[in-house]
Amino acid sequence: MPRLTDFIRLENTSAEPVIVGDTRVTPQARALVIKFPFGGFIWNRPTAVLVERDGASGAQRIPIVDVTRVSQMAAVGLIVAFSVIIILLAGRRARPRRIHHE
Repeated sequence: MPRLTDFIRLENTSAEPVIVGDTRVTPQARALVIKFPFGGFIWNRPTAVLVERDGASGAQRIPIVDVTRVSQMAAVGLIVAFSVIIILLAGRRARPRRIHHE
């Protein structure tokens, strides 16, 4: 029986490093891989740049912040929140009111 991991994977990859003088720069990315029997889908996005300098101890990882993606997720969150509020208010208004007789 096929498992979910046979169809969907999240991979971290590093490209070939670029060397400039005494500095080595390696771009890193994350890929979402979805496979179907008739094809597939791959979505790559940059995540960081790894910078190594000769003589320096260790490497510096500089994250890449995708401002467009962050703003898109914020917009989707606002749309969902407003939709829930509108649905709740519409449901409250459609509910029949009870009249108390004394």
